[in-house]
Amino acid sequence: MDLSKKADLLRQILGDLESVLIAYSGGTDSAFLAYTAHLALGAKMVAVIADSPSLPRRELEAALEFAGWHGIPVKVICTEELQRTEYRRNDAQRCFHCKDELFTRMEAQRLEMGFARIAYGMNLDDRGEFRPGQQAAAMHHALAPLVMAELTKAEIRTLAREAGLELADKPASACLSSRIEYGREVTVENLMQVEQAESALHAMGFLQVRVRHHGELARIEIAREDLARALSLEFFEGVSAAVRAVGFKYVTLDMQGYRSGSMNDVLPVSALTLSR
Repeated sequence: MDLSKKADLLRQILGDLESVLIAYSGGTDSAFLAYTAHLALGAKMVAVIADSPSLPRRELEAALEFAGWHGIPVKVICTEELQRTEYRRNDAQRCFHCKDELFTRMEAQRLEMGFARIAYGMNLDDRGEFRPGQQAAAMHHALAPLVMAELTKAEIRTLAREAGLELADKPASACLSSRIEYGREVTVENLMQVEQAESALHAMGFLQVRVRHHGELARIEIAREDLARALSLEFFEGVSAAVRAVGFKYVTLDMQGYRSGSMNDVLPVSALTLSR
């Protein structure tokens, strides 16, 4: 199926819904889904942002700004995944408990508003990755319209670019909890450490970064194309001072560069296959 037909199919899928709440994080996938749903359904769709300490403030602001630019109705709900012991203990199923909290609250919101369905921005490529949250989505009968239209991540970016959307090429941004090593408890304090350290790196001009929390050690991942720029004494001194200032004792630069899901490298195969 060519891309124009996939785009038509997505609009048809969304248009056929009576009404829908879209789980909206402000990333390219969920933003494109919310944008298209708004074109198809108007006021019969609402983009729902889950606000908690695991959502960076800059991402919340960007998501609200994008929705405002395009007239997309938004509702911010507070989720309390940090109140769940299963989430805080931070094992391989952390994302399941996060998404279970999200979809539980979205389902309550759906019933309160009298909406027909809930949906989220899973794309075709996501099916082959380790994403326990997909189990929670299935359990709550959340639709995945981008998958139903057979759209890949690259195709979504292309369609977003063709639509003139500002975030077509926005770097991926997972929740802050994904930066904390498995087995280390997720707390408001270590989430704030990660957010503040990453903000310092963004201020230095590095857009695609991750600060991985290993207790007293911060392991920094920078996009491979930016690594050469980072290999200077001036950078080392500046980033070391900034990251130590938020509470880390040691700072290291990961020479493999940024890669999505690098924390999963330490998980046994049994844990990775459990959620597929």
